[in-house]
Amino acid sequence: MEYTSYKDIKYYKDCAPIVEGLGYKLVDLKIIPAKTITKISAIVTPVDPAANMGVNDCAKVHRALLPHLEALLGTEETTMELTSPGIEHNIKNAAEFTVFVGRNVRVWDKIKTDWVGGKITSAGDKSVTLETEDGESITVLYENIAKAKFIYDPNEGKEA
Repeated sequence: MEYTSYKDIKYYKDCAPIVEGLGYKLVDLKIIPAKTITKISAIVTPVDPAANMGVNDCAKVHRALLPHLEALLGTEETTMELTSPGIEHNIKNAAEFTVFVGRNVRVWDKIKTDWVGGKITSAGDKSVTLETEDGESITVLYENIAKAKFIYDPNEGKEA
């Protein structure tokens, strides 16, 4: 799996503080210029890994982020799609593991040729460490991850 640092994603460092100021984290930001309009795609998640992200949350971030991006881009000819990661999000950039510390994920380990699952306890620029259900700590190098996704837990985000 590739690791692309967030500092290398254009406009990320300009937008992340706005999103974080509202109580969320910016997971992904894509800006695609076209002939007549610039398309913006952003994924945001709550700071609390157990919290849910609703339509009102997305709308709040959208209202703050779009004018800022339009000012940075120097155009109002934009469309913006802002979403949450979803319950079975596929992790495409290994840097996302740093954003999702505390979430349950599973990764396809090319060395074990099997899925390895657990809660993300730490993540850096080379590997992610997961705590399995039996309390074991497993570190997987990004270069050994073929795929990664959230483990759907229907009870996540619900109060006990």
